[in-house]
Amino acid sequence: MNEWGGTGIPFLFIIDFEQVKPLIFRLDEIDPGDLLYDFNGITNSLAPRGNGKLSHPQLIKHPESYEEYLRKFSIVNHEIALGNTFLLNLTCSTPVELNVSLREIFDAATARYRLWLKDQFVCFSPEIFVSISNDKIRSFPMKGTIDASIPDAENVILNDPKETAEHYTIVDLIRNDLSIVATKVRVKRFRYFDLIRTGATNLLQVSSEICGCLAKGYESALGDIIFSLLPAGSVSGAPKKKTTEIIAAVEEIPRGYYTGIAGIFDGNSLDSGVMIRFIEKRGNGYFYRSGGGITSFSDPQSEYREMIDKIYVPAV
Repeated sequence: MNEWGGTGIPFLFIIDFEQVKPLIFRLDEIDPGDLLYDFNGITNSLAPRGNGKLSHPQLIKHPESYEEYLRKFSIVNHEIALGNTFLLNLTCSTPVELNVSLREIFDAATARYRLWLKDQFVCFSPEIFVSISNDKIRSFPMKGTIDASIPDAENVILNDPKETAEHYTIVDLIRNDLSIVATKVRVKRFRYFDLIRTGATNLLQVSSEICGCLAKGYESALGDIIFSLLPAGSVSGAPKKKTTEIIAAVEEIPRGYYTGIAGIFDGNSLDSGVMIRFIEKRGNGYFYRSGGGITSFSDPQSEYREMIDKIYVPAV
């Protein structure tokens, strides 16, 4: 990443949550039969977004029991009480049945970041990780989700103590992360809304924008910059090091590319997303990864419902 960034070679990168199997490809060497991408319109796909193939998608969920979720939640809650973490993103791997292929889901999705890796996974993520251009770095942590059909949904989530505490925490974490690699770090926008359209219901998600200034010649340090910020704070927690240790113990199986990041450097600018809204193939089955942030204010039943609500295929 440092070498190709410094010489202006366009490339795509995929970095797993555990940072043990990162991938990097020159854009001019990617075989679209093996890897398809669309990051804000930079794409190697000939199919237009939302091409209609999923007009009647079916997704059958088989989530873990509430009792099993509560067991994990209780462990996290205990760690919070001990002061080892005060925000932890707890995720689950849910078996799903699909009447469409991962490739068809990629073709139909209208998400900001679309990625398909043959025989491995599809991702259709709305969440920006960082963007870099003109000596500026920006991050857009997404934290807080509510059913858009709930009356006065925006005010409900903005005035929810748990959601408020969670968002303040993640904004502070990302601000500190950016300060590792940038100067003049500030919160430019605080708690704005994105509407996410799903096959079953529409979701409102709350984001903030944080920006800072990079030193001249940052292109030769793109790899150093990105890896200094990993894992993404919005899908790990705070304090980051101890929280990721707790995640590994509680979730028991590695996340792999789920909640990792993927991005493109076009020769001048870098754009990257967090790999949420993620379906992976394991053996002959499919698994949908989803979750949410846990704080001392969290209600386990609400968190369990949110984890299930985030399991969907894109609406078209």
